[in-house]
Amino acid sequence: MDQRIINLFDEYTHAPLTRKEFITRLAKLTGSLTLAMSLLPMLENNYAQAATVDDKDIQSGEITYPGAEGVAMKGFLAQPKGKKKLGAVMVIHENRGLNPHIKDVTLRVAQAGYLALAPDALSPHGGTPANEDEARALFSKLDAQQNLTNFMKGLEYLQHHKASNGKTGVVGFCWGGALVGQLAVHSPELDAAVAYYGRQPEAADVAKIKAEMLLHYGGLDERVNAGIPAFEQALKEANVKYQLFVYEGANHAFNNNTSPARYNEAVAKLAWDRTLELFHRKLK
Repeated sequence: MDQRIINLFDEYTHAPLTRKEFITRLAKLTGSLTLAMSLLPMLENNYAQAATVDDKDIQSGEITYPGAEGVAMKGFLAQPKGKKKLGAVMVIHENRGLNPHIKDVTLRVAQAGYLALAPDALSPHGGTPANEDEARALFSKLDAQQNLTNFMKGLEYLQHHKASNGKTGVVGFCWGGALVGQLAVHSPELDAAVAYYGRQPEAADVAKIKAEMLLHYGGLDERVNAGIPAFEQALKEANVKYQLFVYEGANHAFNNNTSPARYNEAVAKLAWDRTLELFHRKLK
């Protein structure tokens, strides 16, 4: 697919671009409204592809935990049946909220032997709506400090869970990848932090990071990658232990198997193997 089309879709999903404007610009790129509409299924998420885990040894379900200012934070919790003293991992969604794809990623983490929690950032607004445009619009209404506190309380929930060994890691994607950086800055007890194509924290805050960092970026993701040089320099100057990978030819959201145009199976597998290797070293 023409990279200009993928870049336009990335702009639509991350900037205040209305659906009407997106379709109009897509039609100009493709040459016709008919062709533009025919491409939408390849660009938009297809949650029929989300379920990759069917493991009867995993138990999962919806939970709530206390958030900031009395907010009841919704979340999806998964863990291997009958196992205790597990490393705990928080899974943080993209700017679409807690959807079937992120629940599947949470199941994958549990399948690898961890207690896994995916909070719903939109809990203060009633939770993630089914319509993705509505979900994206709600993210602009989140209070940044309250949101950070809600996720830090999620880490506390995991640390004190009866199945937890007290060690915690976090993995996040896009919007969630950026939040991974903020949690690493503000949570000194965090052991491992994995960010997939997320905006980087301010260089001045990097010295506060205690967790080992693993950073995954798509080589074609110019918008996010612009922040890599300053971030990496700050990591080196602060002696933060980290690994950083830029996967050439991969787009933003390369891990999302429900997004056909951007998903890169080979890169997603390699990045996931590296993610599990870090969790094994730091959380077991």
